[in-house]
Amino acid sequence: MRNFLRALFAKGQRTGAFDPVLAAAVIALLGFGVVMVFSAGVVEATVFKDPYHFVRRQGIFAVVAVVAMWAVSKFDYHKLRLLCYFSLGLVTVLMLVTVVGFGHTSGGASRWIRLGPVNVQPSEMAKVALVMWLAYSIDKKRDRLKSFSIGMIPHLLMTGMLVLICMKQPDFGSAAVLMFVTSAMLFVAGARLGYLAGVGALAAAFAVWAIRFSPYRWERMLAWFNMAEHRQDLAYQPFQSVMSFGSGQWTGLGLGQGKQVLYLPEAQTDSISAIIGEELGFIGIVALCMTYLLIVARGVRTALAAEDEFGTHLAFGLSMLFGVQAVVNLGVAMAVLPTKGLTLPFISYGGSSLIVNASAIGILLNISRPRAQKDEQEAHYAPDPDAAQAFVMGAAFSHEQEPTHGSGAPA
Repeated sequence: MRNFLRALFAKGQRTGAFDPVLAAAVIALLGFGVVMVFSAGVVEATVFKDPYHFVRRQGIFAVVAVVAMWAVSKFDYHKLRLLCYFSLGLVTVLMLVTVVGFGHTSGGASRWIRLGPVNVQPSEMAKVALVMWLAYSIDKKRDRLKSFSIGMIPHLLMTGMLVLICMKQPDFGSAAVLMFVTSAMLFVAGARLGYLAGVGALAAAFAVWAIRFSPYRWERMLAWFNMAEHRQDLAYQPFQSVMSFGSGQWTGLGLGQGKQVLYLPEAQTDSISAIIGEELGFIGIVALCMTYLLIVARGVRTALAAEDEFGTHLAFGLSMLFGVQAVVNLGVAMAVLPTKGLTLPFISYGGSSLIVNASAIGILLNISRPRAQKDEQEAHYAPDPDAAQAFVMGAAFSHEQEPTHGSGAPA
């Protein structure tokens, strides 16, 4: 234990500046999210007899998120190897706690653990913890990834366990994200396409089974196919969400001028992108999508420039995590996808999602830091080719002069 703590808190090598474009894009989204939470949640906040209830809490969460992002960006990502198993085990236990009767239930789902005035959602932490563990495991087994027993089974078992817990909460959206990110990371790492295709087919079959034989999921699916007929019951939220996008047209109605906040339930959380579409229009949604695309692109750029395989897999996995969550949230809000309870990263109301995602960005920022001191040391101690050649020739000459026995072997 002492050696573990010593290694964890040992002073790391000095590094260069992190990616300023990535940091600026995330901070801009955090600030924009505070504004949109105020606009989308002002009606819902009347329940608390305080129109500033949500925006005040979101502002505090945003400040904590920025501090967490900055702090994590200073932590050498190489040391995350030491925390992979601990963090994954901890979030797994916390997720189990939510499904055995100790979780806070809201909207028919037990996904949260109440800590005083704050609700913590372990599944948000599980996404980052799984990416960390996958990056470590893939790096460790990179020479044996094409083996099904070593390259596939351990990763699929771990992901499958988290998926089953998510389904028990239930949280179908998070389960789908975990499966997608795992498959993407294994694909990029070089796992066999045949194995991945088989796993994809099994995952699709499991998803169909989970929807068809779950009454409320199947009813939601049927309502999604026939939104006009179910706009007053099961398809009420997606129908109102689509109405929001349609009302916004090209330029939107203006900040704070949206009308769908009167009809969309909890518009400040999962449906906040619909309010953005109504108040800022098509142009605002395009700008939002481009910002997420920029974050993913800078994350992939960081992955390609990482100094080791662990950093590459870690940066790629986190980038995919942000991208797929944004795509699913926007797709659900536009009724392109069935209803799923996924937040819009850095914008939706909620402390767990905001702080965990900001911390994940902090990891990306640390990976993006050039290891200038290490490069200088390697250049300083790099062998001189001429000196190396002279050393080899001298060794050969010395070998020729060694006295030998009758057998020809050196004495």
